[in-house]
Amino acid sequence: MTITLVNPSGLIESDIYHQMSIASGSKLVFIAGQVSWDAEGTAIAEGDLAGQVEQCYANVARALDEAGATFDDVAKLTMYVVNLHRDMMPVLLEGIRRAGVRLGRTPVPPISVLGVMGLDVPEHLVELEATAVLD
Repeated sequence: MTITLVNPSGLIESDIYHQMSIASGSKLVFIAGQVSWDAEGTAIAEGDLAGQVEQCYANVARALDEAGATFDDVAKLTMYVVNLHRDMMPVLLEGIRRAGVRLGRTPVPPISVLGVMGLDVPEHLVELEATAVLD
């Protein structure tokens, strides 16, 4: 396995993500930010943040599959959320939980969640990008 997920001692431990990943592979895969469109460009889960998070994870999974990778190969995720505030965290976590059910596992690599003023179109509430490492 090219990615080892670690929670270093002295840092908070989370059920949702690990604080660090150690990559030992040589092929890097950079996945552009994925929004809640399906393959035809149809908006999925309009107005539903948890549903959009789930679709973003599914889209990242499709891109990973194209590269011969899975979420086991992901070294880092970055999530951009429109008008992010603390009260939104339960909904974000629900979306991640639903994505885990859909994908058959909860993806837990290190993740940064950033608040942004807007994304490409007003309907998009979240965007998810990934970096994976393969042998």
